[in-house]
Amino acid sequence: MQPRKQHLVDTALALFNQQGYHATGIDLILAQSGVSKATLYKHFRSKDELILAALEQRHLHVLNAISTKIDRAIKAGDSGVLAIFDALNEWFNSEQFLGCNFINASAEYGDAQHPIHRLSAQHKQAIIELIRAQLPPNDAEKADQIGLLVDGAIVMAHTRGIKNAAFIAKDMAKIMLF
Repeated sequence: MQPRKQHLVDTALALFNQQGYHATGIDLILAQSGVSKATLYKHFRSKDELILAALEQRHLHVLNAISTKIDRAIKAGDSGVLAIFDALNEWFNSEQFLGCNFINASAEYGDAQHPIHRLSAQHKQAIIELIRAQLPPNDAEKADQIGLLVDGAIVMAHTRGIKNAAFIAKDMAKIMLF
């Protein structure tokens, strides 16, 4: 990605995290990024396109981070599924934790046919697939249940400030898995 375009996406994502998608205006993104309106519209035809680019970037980052955590756990002889909760715990207790971009985006863009809502749903499905890949084939239906624990932990940590929510969910997942 070109440096100016990348800078726009990074700036927009940070602002969307802090203020939400609808509440973050183009003028604020331009002011924070130092990019001209002409440059913005050279790269993105609309704010929705910028939101999609930011979410796609976040999607790749999250999948990479979780996959790395899973791989390390497997190499250490531990559960790849349970490693997801360890990754969540690190995130919940970091300064970067401001809730889930995809839960927030799907709430703000409630129409299931809207591209932003669809991308959010695709991200959540990709997480389910990562979980499913760690389960024996006959336990594949547990992936949705564990995904529910993941999303529940995210919401609990964000809305209620319960920073150990990932470990609460991990304990529940252990009961399901073992």
